[in-house]
Amino acid sequence: MHVIARLPFLPRALAIHRQILGKAISSRKMSVFNASRLLGKTVLVTGASAGIGAATAILFAKVRTCATLSETKRYLTRLVEQGGSNVILCARRVDALAKVAEACTSAHKESGLQQGGKFATVQLDVADKAQVASLFDKIPQDLHDVDILVNNAGFVYGTERVGDIAPSDYEAMFATNVFGLIAITQLFLKRFKAKKSGHVINLGSVAGREAYVGGSIYCATKHAVRAFTNSLMKEVVDTPIRVTEIQPGMVETEFSIVRFRGDKSAADKVYEGLHPLTAEDIAEEIVWAAARPPHVNLAEVFVLPVNQASPNIAYRGGK
Repeated sequence: MHVIARLPFLPRALAIHRQILGKAISSRKMSVFNASRLLGKTVLVTGASAGIGAATAILFAKVRTCATLSETKRYLTRLVEQGGSNVILCARRVDALAKVAEACTSAHKESGLQQGGKFATVQLDVADKAQVASLFDKIPQDLHDVDILVNNAGFVYGTERVGDIAPSDYEAMFATNVFGLIAITQLFLKRFKAKKSGHVINLGSVAGREAYVGGSIYCATKHAVRAFTNSLMKEVVDTPIRVTEIQPGMVETEFSIVRFRGDKSAADKVYEGLHPLTAEDIAEEIVWAAARPPHVNLAEVFVLPVNQASPNIAYRGGK
């Protein structure tokens, strides 16, 4: 109180500050998760038959509930339900894709939204050049105008060390994780440039930031994805096109089962003793990145379970 008494100008300054802050707040409705920007958008997701791809497709299809900041008050005041996109689901497994598409339809129906709600499935192996080249022949005409590309397709085979890796394994990983991603991106980037908008979201990994023993090829592919994504972002800096890489740590999906060639007990040990991320956790990061305002680009989103600090550093006594 003594200080304020000696500074008669302070109350006036505080009043001006409050007035300026009030104008700044009222100039734009702020939200924790404003998915209204996704209304009616068309999203293509590769590797959408399971795991992160499936969870992402379903989340794009349905409503998100977000808290908004009142124009006249400086605190969160109400909840608004917004969202709902069209989704093209791509993967090799047709039967699994159909089930995910059904889940998308149900999720959208439950939302009660009138916009969005168109879902199409396309059998696609991103490693097959002919299939990639003819992709738009398989997509319904009314979904050709894609706004968001989610390059999720990818996998890892084995834990063999260099010298013991089968050529078929490293060729397959590079064909899908790197060459397939590049081919799909090139296909859509031309369209994004033509319409002067678009968003490329690539699934990277903690393995693209730090290599580890027994993962030389997978780590190499994800380092390549990170470099490619970073270069792409710089190449389109003079356009409204956004480029994002999502880099998850341990996510409990089919990923480790594939790595251990179907050995679920070995896969389960990867997550033993800790609480790993889920496919839904990463889907939320992808959709959140896509829902940012057009002038905001999340270049990298690095996401770890709370008990993981790197590929090889994890606390396993917390679960």
